[in-house]
Amino acid sequence: MAKVNAIRSVAVKSIEFFRVLHKRAFSDKFLLITNVGISLSLSTMGDVLEQQYEIYNGDIKQWDSRRTIHMGISGMGVGVICHYWYMFLDRRMPGRTIGIVMKKIVLDQFICSPLYISAFFMTMGALEKKSIEETWQEMKEKAWKLYAAEWMIWPPAQFINFYWLPTRYRVFYDNVISLGYDVYTSQVKHND
Repeated sequence: MAKVNAIRSVAVKSIEFFRVLHKRAFSDKFLLITNVGISLSLSTMGDVLEQQYEIYNGDIKQWDSRRTIHMGISGMGVGVICHYWYMFLDRRMPGRTIGIVMKKIVLDQFICSPLYISAFFMTMGALEKKSIEETWQEMKEKAWKLYAAEWMIWPPAQFINFYWLPTRYRVFYDNVISLGYDVYTSQVKHND
């Protein structure tokens, strides 16, 4: 019985710890840090998964830590953009009617998706010490693949995001959905 009570006590303390952590992490004071941290973590994980797949297929011989770090840093940049974009949209278009949600989805696809993709390639180009011309050429060759994938994934995902979720959870949800997209982004970026 003492063992059961000890386990219960640990469980209760753990639940309380995570409740407090959640409340603090998603508070107005720490939301930007939380969103950037989530974006960094999941962009990094997406590249690790893609590299493991490439190793398994024999496309690469070993894991490239520099590549993963670069992908993580690019995720941080996109996390900042997402954070402020969602705040902006919700301030300018409050509400959750179907009309408002559809307007947000259209704006997200036509304004923010190209911005995210451009920021990704520019960040990666800078980290890889590429010239502006080299970065621009890579964007012309590869960005359309990411943008086409965005149209398949994000309109339905963003409907859920804009219709049901409060602003503070938008980047978290976005990144959970984006994990698979991050794997694809890494593949498009690093394979010719």
